[in-house]
Amino acid sequence: MEYKWKALSVTSIGALMSAVDSTVVLLALFPIAAALHSNFVTMIWVIVAYLVVNTALVLSLGRLADMYGRKQLYNIGFVIFTIGSALCGFAPNGLSLVTFRVIQGTGAALLTSNAFAILSEAFPRNENGKAFGLLSIVWGLGSVLGIILGGIIITYTIWNWIFLINVPIGIFATIWAYRTLRSIKPQGRRGSFDIPAAVLFTGGLLSLLLGITWGLLYTWDNATTIASLAVSPVIFAGFVAWEAKFSKDPILDFDFFRDRTFSFSIIAALLQFLAVFSVNFLLIFYLEGVTGLSALESSYLIIPFALASAILGPVGGILSDRFGFKKLSIIGLTLTIVALVLFSRLTVSNTLLEIALIETVSGVGLAFFWPSNTAAIMSSTPPAKYGVGSGTMNTFRNTGMVLSFALSLTAATSVIPASDVYALFVGKLSKSLESLGLANSYLAGQSFAFEISAALLVVALAFVVASGRSKPIVSVETTEDLKEKAVQDWNPRDKEMSEERNQQDG
Repeated sequence: MEYKWKALSVTSIGALMSAVDSTVVLLALFPIAAALHSNFVTMIWVIVAYLVVNTALVLSLGRLADMYGRKQLYNIGFVIFTIGSALCGFAPNGLSLVTFRVIQGTGAALLTSNAFAILSEAFPRNENGKAFGLLSIVWGLGSVLGIILGGIIITYTIWNWIFLINVPIGIFATIWAYRTLRSIKPQGRRGSFDIPAAVLFTGGLLSLLLGITWGLLYTWDNATTIASLAVSPVIFAGFVAWEAKFSKDPILDFDFFRDRTFSFSIIAALLQFLAVFSVNFLLIFYLEGVTGLSALESSYLIIPFALASAILGPVGGILSDRFGFKKLSIIGLTLTIVALVLFSRLTVSNTLLEIALIETVSGVGLAFFWPSNTAAIMSSTPPAKYGVGSGTMNTFRNTGMVLSFALSLTAATSVIPASDVYALFVGKLSKSLESLGLANSYLAGQSFAFEISAALLVVALAFVVASGRSKPIVSVETTEDLKEKAVQDWNPRDKEMSEERNQQDG
């Protein structure tokens, strides 16, 4: 078997674990809350803590992978994720569960910060879209599998198995990754890890995300909320100043953003995740509160979206390689905008078939956008800096996910009582919103949220159109072929050092 397929198998296991975990945890919120006697705030943090730590760490961990090798850090990621899953499964109370989710999120950050870099190194550059498209199959099927497993676990066993199911998979994945992945030597000089920059970036992002979630959970005029949001830009300003003026080996190379394709594609990714991640949350609220379905039945409506993205993801990737990532990204975003506009028109009388069809359109849009956008970003990243490029991409995407999660809950709590939102969130609302006289209010808030999401995607579409080159990549060279060229072309300091050595040798 060629190495590229072995690398795909390893990263697919990591993607599968993450995808299953994302949907299976949502279905288990009610039994977890009941068993651990937890409140709404704690259950929110069970979701948010994982996302926040994953978002805050991926950039620094990507830089470490560039320095010390991806195989080592990817393997460590499997180990930490597996340990975190085991601890979550045995959590005695809600606070400990949130803490263990932080550990699990740290492992996930190690996996996500390296997965795309590993694939970019293993596949020829003209097959990047295909590689990322094939990975989207795993994400889609993993989401479906999470729903099925969640239903079985909730119905026939106890909630603990929601997390413990990751343990045997994680053990196998660790062994397989250790035996399979190549130890590719870091390209160029190793340099040093910029600890002040990592601390500043992580602190600034944590302050921003904590301020947003604190305001969502409590009040926006809360002292902690105001302080967190006020401190965040100050910390980020310090990070930018340090990286630009003092850092010898920055964890975020601002030269990346001189490439219009990279910078505009990153912004499009942020806006797409910000717009779309909240969709399924709001739809589950709609299906439970308006149509009267159970939490498990509501989750079945995610399946058309997941299957469409899984089945057509490879097609989108292959077409991206053939016709260029810009065209496929435009098609994907356009289809998603259409789906969001249709979602914004939902009423109390829409059928489940209509919702499933709209979900399918949204899934097709993701299948075309996700692999092409990833290919645009990674193909604009020098091979010597794949870890930083992948970490930057995932930082922007994950930030969009957290903010989108906040958007969906803000939209819901602005029009119906927070107690009813909590009941919807954990799947235990005793009456429909219509019987409570809240259906029309909720639909108005949901419609506004979807309209905002559609507007965000219009902006993302404009960035894609203006993103620069659109021709397909024709190079069949792998990272090993491009190693020396990438180092010489990208890092001026390395280039100068190499020229000095050549002069001395000559």
